[in-house]
Amino acid sequence: MPVLFFGEHCSTDCRQGAGFSNAAAGAVARKIVFTFLSFLAASAVCLAAAVDVVTYHNDNARTGQNTKETVLTTSNVKSSTFGKLFTFSVDGKIDAEPLYLSAVSIPGKGTHNVIYTVTENDSVYAFDADDGTPLWQVSVVGQGETPSDDHGCGQISPQIGVTSTPVIDRGSGAHGTIYVVAMSKNSSNYIQRIHALDITTGQEEFGGPTEIKATFRNGHVVFDPSQYAERQGLLLVNHVIYTAWTSHCDTGAYTGWVIGYSESTLKQTSVLNVTPHGSEGSIWQSGAGMASDGSNIYFLDANGTFDTTLNKKGFPSLGDYGNAFVKLSTTNNKLAVADYFNMFNTVDESNKDLDLGSGGALLLPPMKDVHGKTRYLAIGAGKDTNIYVVDRLNMGKFNPNNDNAIYQEIDGVLKNGMWAMPAYFHGSVYFGPNGARLQQFRLTKARLSKTAVSKSKIGFHYPGSTPSVSANGASNGIVWTIEHSLNPDVLRAYDATNLATELYDSNQAANQRDQFGIASHFGTPMIVNGKVYLGTETNVAVFGLLGH
Repeated sequence: MPVLFFGEHCSTDCRQGAGFSNAAAGAVARKIVFTFLSFLAASAVCLAAAVDVVTYHNDNARTGQNTKETVLTTSNVKSSTFGKLFTFSVDGKIDAEPLYLSAVSIPGKGTHNVIYTVTENDSVYAFDADDGTPLWQVSVVGQGETPSDDHGCGQISPQIGVTSTPVIDRGSGAHGTIYVVAMSKNSSNYIQRIHALDITTGQEEFGGPTEIKATFRNGHVVFDPSQYAERQGLLLVNHVIYTAWTSHCDTGAYTGWVIGYSESTLKQTSVLNVTPHGSEGSIWQSGAGMASDGSNIYFLDANGTFDTTLNKKGFPSLGDYGNAFVKLSTTNNKLAVADYFNMFNTVDESNKDLDLGSGGALLLPPMKDVHGKTRYLAIGAGKDTNIYVVDRLNMGKFNPNNDNAIYQEIDGVLKNGMWAMPAYFHGSVYFGPNGARLQQFRLTKARLSKTAVSKSKIGFHYPGSTPSVSANGASNGIVWTIEHSLNPDVLRAYDATNLATELYDSNQAANQRDQFGIASHFGTPMIVNGKVYLGTETNVAVFGLLGH
C-alpha cells in the first residue's frame, strides 16, 4: 500500500517506520488491517514532522527558533558529517530570509518541499528544497520598468527590487499565497507595489498587484515611493499584511510609515505615520520583521523627532515617536499607538545616531516572576549598547530624568551596539553585537541576567550577526549564525547551552568544500527539515548531513 497522500513529502525514514515490506505487499489479505494502521501511523509521523517557515525568524514573536528539528543534533553537526550540499542560483542579491513550505503540489511537477526566495532584481523563485530543482520563477516589475537604482546609498545596492522577507499564508487563495513588496522604476517614476502570488505557480492573485500610496494628517504628509524602501520583514496579523518603511541612507525628508493591506483584496486597511509633525523615525530594524502578539504590533523606531511635551496620558503631544520602542493597536484593522518606551536621553541619542532602530523587537513567552505574577515581556537593543526589556502591558513611556519605569534595562553589555536581531530558545536570549562575540543571556523568574552566561570564542565583524536556533523540543539546541565581511563569509553553529562550544564552521573542511561566498548584509540562517538555508549575493546555499 503506497504512501500516496504525502507524495515526496514523506521521508524515507517515515516509509521505513511504517513497516511496508515486500512480504506485506504480497499478503494483502492477511495483513490488510496491519497495513492500514501502519499507513495511519506513518501519516501521523510525517504530519508531525512537517514544519513550515512562513515568516521572518520563524514566527510573529520573531524568536528565530525551530523546536521541531529532529534531524540535526549537537552530535552530527560537525565537519565530518555536515556541510554544504548544493546551491541554487538566482538573478540578483538576496537580502531576505528564505521561506519554506512542506508538501506543496506544483502543477505538472508533483509534490515538493519548497524554498521561496526573492531578489533585488525583482524576481521571486520557488525551488525544490531537497535537491534545488527550479519549480517556478516570476518577475514582479511592470512593463517598461526595471528594478530601482540604489539612490546613491550603499545600504541596498546596486539595485533595489524585493528587499524584505515575504510572508506566506497557506490558507489564502486557492492554493496558498506568498505576499511580496517590490520596488521598481520607469523612465519618470519610482513605484512600490504589494503582490499576492499563488504559491504553486507564482501567478498574481486578488486582482493584484496594488500600488502603494498613502497620506496622513488629512493629506499634509504624503508617502513618496522614491524616498522609501521596505526592508523589515512583512507581518501578517488577522488577515492584514503590514508593511513598514525606511529611507535610503539618511537622504531627503522622510518620516516613519506603517501601512496595512487586506490579504484577500490587497486594499489598504490603515495608515499610520509615527513622526507626522517631525522628521526621520523610519522603521529599518536591519531587516527584522515587526513582531506581534496576535493583536498588537511591536517594533523599534529609528532616530527622529520625539515630542518631549506629553499629554495627560503620557503620550507625545504631537504624535512623534522617534527612537521609541513602540506598541501599535490593530483593533478593527486600524493602526494606533497603544503604548511606548523612550529612554530619558532619547533626543541626545537621536542627535548622535545612537538609536534603537538598528535592532528588532522580540516577544518573550509568558513567564512568572519572583512573586508568581505572569509577565508578558518584549526585548530589544540598538546602537547604544543597552538591552531594554519592556512589560508589554505597561512599557514605561518617557521620563526626562531617568528610565525607572521600564521593566528592566541592562546598560553597556552589547559592545559597539546592535545592527541585528536577537533569538530566543529555552529561557535564553542570544545577541550578536557589532564587532563583538555572540552572547547568551539567561532568563530567571522573568529577569534577564545582567551579564552574558556564555560567549563565542570569536568576535563578529560589522554588522554583527542575527542568530537562529534549531532544536528538538528543549534538546539538541543549536545556535546558527553568519560571520560577515570575510569574503567568504562563514556559517557557524554553536551549542545553545554554551556558546563557547562551537560545533561547526564552513571554513573547517578541506578544499573549500563548504564555502558559499558572501551572504546578504543582514542575512539570517533558516533551519528546517535537517537543512540550513542561506541567502547570498548569487544563490541560496543549502547545508545538511552529508550523504543523506
